[in-house]
Amino acid sequence: MRGIYTVGITGASGAIYGVRLVQQLLTESYKVHLILTEAAWRVFQEELLLNIDDRDRVIQDLFGKYGGELHTHHLHDYGAPIASGSYQNDGMIIIPCSMGTLSGIAHGASGNLLERTADVMLKEGRKLVLVPRETPLNQLHLENMLRVSKVGAKILPAMPGFYHLPKTMDDLVNFLVGKALDSLGVEHELFTRWGEER
Repeated sequence: MRGIYTVGITGASGAIYGVRLVQQLLTESYKVHLILTEAAWRVFQEELLLNIDDRDRVIQDLFGKYGGELHTHHLHDYGAPIASGSYQNDGMIIIPCSMGTLSGIAHGASGNLLERTADVMLKEGRKLVLVPRETPLNQLHLENMLRVSKVGAKILPAMPGFYHLPKTMDDLVNFLVGKALDSLGVEHELFTRWGEER
């Protein structure tokens, strides 16, 4: 096993980003702790056109063939190992990150396992990457981003680049997921970097 990462997927638009990132981590033999909010399941249904009646089946279909080691956690499972600072965790990313989850983290609410684990990452000085997906942004959103940034989180907005000349939706998704993996320190070949041969 190469390392351990926690991934949160919330109800912000852009569920495919989180799905693709988990698939990539598993492909590269990482151990992944996955937390899905209730709203994330709704977005799976609306954006990915998945039947979410059998959630275990959805997880198997999305991630079962990628190797690695996947552990899914209920949003209110405070007994999960990732809820403790004593558990070794190489980094955490919430992709996409809703404004509600951002607010909970910014104010130290720890109202669920996702917020608690993010709080653990901050207090232990470990990598925490938040990928907000909202537009337009109001002052509260911006202030919450600044607040978490000041205490060590990295804000990586879901803004795809175009210098790699994307031709498909997959190209756009892979660019953003690649930038997220860069922030976690995970090697990948999801897009052509500036200055590399196309």
